[in-house]
Amino acid sequence: MAGPLSHIKVLDLSRILAGPWSGQVLADLGADVIKVERPKVGDDTRSWGPPFLKDQDGNETRESGYYLSANRGKRSVTVDLNTVEGQQIVRALALQSDILLENYKVGTLAKFGLDYASLKEINPRLIYCSVTGFGQDGPKADNAAYDFMIQAMGGLMSVTGERDDLPGGGPQKVGVPIVDLMTGMYTSVAVLAALARRSESGLGDYIDIGMLDVMVGSIANQGMNYLVSGKTPKRTGNKHPNIQPQDVFACADGHIVLVVGNDSQFAKFCQVAGCEQWVSDERYASNGARVRNQATLLPQMAELFLQKPMKDWVALLDEAGVPCSPINTIAQVLEDEQVKHRKMRIDLPHPTAGTVPQIRSPMRFTEAELVFERAAPLLGEHTDEVLAGLGFDGQRIAQWKNDGVI
Repeated sequence: MAGPLSHIKVLDLSRILAGPWSGQVLADLGADVIKVERPKVGDDTRSWGPPFLKDQDGNETRESGYYLSANRGKRSVTVDLNTVEGQQIVRALALQSDILLENYKVGTLAKFGLDYASLKEINPRLIYCSVTGFGQDGPKADNAAYDFMIQAMGGLMSVTGERDDLPGGGPQKVGVPIVDLMTGMYTSVAVLAALARRSESGLGDYIDIGMLDVMVGSIANQGMNYLVSGKTPKRTGNKHPNIQPQDVFACADGHIVLVVGNDSQFAKFCQVAGCEQWVSDERYASNGARVRNQATLLPQMAELFLQKPMKDWVALLDEAGVPCSPINTIAQVLEDEQVKHRKMRIDLPHPTAGTVPQIRSPMRFTEAELVFERAAPLLGEHTDEVLAGLGFDGQRIAQWKNDGVI
């Protein structure tokens, strides 16, 4: 069977990452996702490099690694929304679509008659999702936003990084654009929920997603720690604020991450490390006690880890059932035996590069296996195909190209 969304059509008017990431999720699930881009320029991320994909002759293409990470499985159509004809094309696409994704500034698409109220008139079943930095209302609604600034504004950087009083201390952003990615995932959940409801009501919906809302909604345990205690969480480096011992430890020849999640795992660690006396020590016998007394526990553990090579520790702890891991580089991740077994790297055909490597979706279905056949499209690669499918003839398409509409 085809993917579970193979019956769904998505009109993706978004650019950069949050909206396109959602569009890619839906494409991975089998939806026909049509990506509308500006003629000649396209999605901003096409130029966000290096690195850029190289063609079969070794020359750089216009597709950056960043762009390729978020647009797999889509068809690209170029349309100038500032033209009456371009607006006509988008309306024709919206008429046939189940879901529309957009991340224009608040009010922009209303100027073109492409807002939800306008498109609902021609397609009441349309699920229309606006993705912005701050949502559709409020004092910051008109402001532009990027992942980095929302990580800062939403509190994530206040709890990410080493303690201020230690070497390297200070706020840090997460190493991937996590707010954009989480926004894309929340967007996907929201539109699929609306799709499920539409199967009962027959009507579409309007969804308002704000990146700051997503960030605040994602501070999870740190947010509740504050609400419950009244104490503002602080940066603790790699130490978990609620569970101990969880930290990075230097071994004789490298570093290891130890992730003890309960008292039973701590007892197993103590047995492996030859410090069984800690199990009955009231300072360390329970997780709450270990959190309160980590200032004395962790330095002792640090001395123990220095006595053996990293691989020895990993082998001993794995055998005992204590969660741990070396700190892999991205290259090492993709060579990991489990990652390779799960076929997380795939290669897709590409019109100029021959093939392009991709990291596949982690979603797996038994009854509707996901199929990956189409790499991120070239700019306007499918314009003629899509417009012909809408019923526009070749003469009109050629004229629109000549006039810069597409």
